[in-house]
Amino acid sequence: MAFSLVVPMALQNLINVGISSIDVLLLGKVSETVLSAASLAGQVQFIMVLIFFGLTSGAAVLTAQYWGKGDKESIIKIMGICMRFSLVISFVFTSAVLIFPFQIMSIFTDESDVIAEGVKYLRIISLSYIFMAVTMIYLNVMRSVERVLVSTVVYLISLISNVAIAAVLIFGLFGLPKMGIQGAAIATLASRGFELATVIVYARRYNDVLHFRLSSLFIRDRLLFKDFLRYSIPVTLNELMWGAGVSMNAVVIGHLGKAVVSANSVAQISRQLATVIAFGLANATAITVGKAIGENKLETAKDYSLRFIKLSILAGMAGAAVILAARPVAMSVLNLKPVTREYLSVMMLVMSYFVVAQALNTTLVVGVFRAGGDTRFGLFLDVATMWGGSILIGALAAFIFKWSVPVVYIILMSDELIKIPITLARYKGRKWLNNVTR
Repeated sequence: MAFSLVVPMALQNLINVGISSIDVLLLGKVSETVLSAASLAGQVQFIMVLIFFGLTSGAAVLTAQYWGKGDKESIIKIMGICMRFSLVISFVFTSAVLIFPFQIMSIFTDESDVIAEGVKYLRIISLSYIFMAVTMIYLNVMRSVERVLVSTVVYLISLISNVAIAAVLIFGLFGLPKMGIQGAAIATLASRGFELATVIVYARRYNDVLHFRLSSLFIRDRLLFKDFLRYSIPVTLNELMWGAGVSMNAVVIGHLGKAVVSANSVAQISRQLATVIAFGLANATAITVGKAIGENKLETAKDYSLRFIKLSILAGMAGAAVILAARPVAMSVLNLKPVTREYLSVMMLVMSYFVVAQALNTTLVVGVFRAGGDTRFGLFLDVATMWGGSILIGALAAFIFKWSVPVVYIILMSDELIKIPITLARYKGRKWLNNVTR
């Protein structure tokens, strides 16, 4: 059962990383300036996506358990509520980026050439935010009812189209002009459009589980709306605080120079590649444990949770091996300066142990705890360990004590290690095991 869920979701995660990696790999062949600009500009979308993920993760607390209960109508209502929120949020993000692109880029770096390139990227890529508001919510809710293959197909179409269009536009193939960073943005925008079109076709013609239509956006249910807010707001705030923390890391790194930003953009891609299985496990945990709780099989839920925790440690170790194997390849393939290569070497070593800790913590917080309705713990955990720990000390190390880049980076990436004893203690306390259906 776990295999049938984890494999498609791991493939989805891999494809999503591939989509975000294309810009890094192709723009890395152009210059470090455009590579840094795309990486920093992507932080805006990163925060928005985390809000969407928070909304759907909160919704999944309910949908997975209602799926176990067999109540499809409630799931459709929850999807409608979730999508209303996501559309409003996407409109706010799109408007902000179109009106204040220079100011937004200035948050992440003070280098004028990077800001100028980032503005070009943002003005185009922001038009894809509304597409993502629909596709992400729909596909993530479909995951929670064990329909995971459709996401794999949708994102595979997106990956293929993104690769083809980006290569042509960035480098000016087939006689077209070289568009650089603008070409990368257009390619991503087009691929998001293909995603939305595929989802609409699937929802109208092939979905025989949940009959969600445009009219479903306007269905009202006060009790479900109240439950949605109860579980989604803490999760969304959790994801937002975590995402803001990651972006704050990017702010600190962005003010250390282009070489550090370029190295970090590659290191982060390696981390994403190394955690595709671990994040698939976390999502599978939420679905499997949540469904068991919805069926009132609490002992089964506890048994499943322990098995997934053991699998997450193995997945984290496999991810570490991937990073260590990819380290020499990345440094030889990309067009990087010697100092950038040195930074990248250290960063990928840090990532090799970071992903093991992240795999365990993600399975516990995103998978086990949220499956049982324990949505507030993750918020307190991230605020304490990131904002009160790694970010605070890392910023002091960078700007007050002027410590070296490797030391600053190690500190900024220490939050997952701090979380481990706290999350394990929470798991043993069993406060996460709750049936939240009505």
